[in-house]
Amino acid sequence: MAQGRRVERVAALIRRELSELLRSGIKDQRVQQGLVSITAVEVAGDLQHCKVFVSILGNETEREQAIAGLRSAAPYVKGELARRLQLRRTPEVVFQLDQALERGTTVLGLLQRLEQERSQRSHDSSTGPDEAATPDPATADATAD
Repeated sequence: MAQGRRVERVAALIRRELSELLRSGIKDQRVQQGLVSITAVEVAGDLQHCKVFVSILGNETEREQAIAGLRSAAPYVKGELARRLQLRRTPEVVFQLDQALERGTTVLGLLQRLEQERSQRSHDSSTGPDEAATPDPATADATAD
């Protein structure tokens, strides 16, 4: 289990250093266009490979450009990680677009729309056609005066 804890610690260190690199180290304009955030870092058990899941806020072209910028900066990122973390071997860094937040937002939007439709249907069924057509006697007297 000690091996698992070490992998988790290395993943947390990589995430922290990558966050710092995103803020101040990577100068690629494509990366700076969209709001890039690291959602997860997965490090292989042998510490040779590292998947970095990023979420990019923006339209589709901004996302594609930002992920291309991150992928082209991967050698620079690996070198900076080697310098900062001082591991025996620095893992190969692979950036992947994490679309879980977008899917979650889509699902929440669908659920909200279904809830609105349900409440609309229950409202329509509670005010049946007879009640809607028959005027309220209290309002009819007020309008007659």
